Formats: sequence, structure tokens, C-alpha cells
Amino acid sequence: MAVNWILPVRGVQAVLAITVLGLMAYVSSWWLSHWRESSPSEVNFLIFAPSWTVLALVPLIAMPWRFSHLLSSSLAKWGLLTLEGLTMLFWFGGFVALAVFLSDRICFGTVCDVARASTAISAFNWVAWAITFVVSVVKMFKGGDMGFGRRKGGVDVGAGKVDMHQGV
Repeated sequence: MAVNWILPVRGVQAVLAITVLGLMAYVSSWWLSHWRESSPSEVNFLIFAPSWTVLALVPLIAMPWRFSHLLSSSLAKWGLLTLEGLTMLFWFGGFVALAVFLSDRICFGTVCDVARASTAISAFNWVAWAITFVVSVVKMFKGGDMGFGRRKGGVDVGAGKVDMHQGV
């Protein structure tokens, strides 16, 4: 039986998102206490992206794991694919925006190191989302189950199974 590698990657995505959320909360708090004004939108966006990710991972994990019968609908498959693509775009936009913001500033000290580390971790998280999104798109267009269904050896479990009843 093939190992489904998507679930461990989802765990990595969750851990990286929570890490970025904590780091960016520190940066935002520092900015508020030091400058006495709201943190920049680039910082705020990298607070939004992990928060969105935590919420997005709920259906991305729960649907295939507990509600796989709902995935027979193409609407559900397209919905999960859209959710995953949107999350990937949020991470891309977040780490690029913060990297550009930090590149043209004179920045030193712990808070800058934390912001740079958060940018790098966000880039790794974007790569993880990009990999799972590309795999899902390829499986979707090949007519597969996007890695969500129950497959054993490339064949759907229960596919082609006919229930015969007595007297038929």
C-alpha cells in the first residue's frame, strides 16, 4: 500500500504557518510599541496568511479524511483546489511583499532578524503549498482523485464492486 505523503506535508504547512504567525505577531507588537502606530501592511498580511492557512487546513484535511464521500462531487474537488491555490497565492504574496519591504529599509536588531526569518520560513511554506497544489492540479486533470480518495495500488477501493442480492 502506497503511503499518502500529503498528510505529513499538511502537518509541515501547519507548523510553518503557526511559526510565522508567532514571529509576525512579535514584529507587529514591537512595531506598535516602538513606533506607536499600526504595523505595515506587509507585516499584517503575513499575520493574515497563517491565520487563513489554519482555517484552510481544516477542510483540506477533514474532507479527504472523514468526509471522502463528499469528494465524489466535482464542486467539492474544485472548491478544495481553489482553496489550496488561494492559500498558495497568499503565501507567495506575503513573503515577496515582506522581502521587498525589508530590502529597502535600514533594518538591524532582533526584530529585523525575526522579520527576515519569517520571510524565509514563509518562502518554504509557499514551496510546500506550491508542491501540493501542482500535484492536486495534475491529479485533477488526469481524472484522478487529487490525492483525496481511498486508493490502493492505483485502483479506487470499491470501484467496480457489484453488490449481488439473493434472487437476482
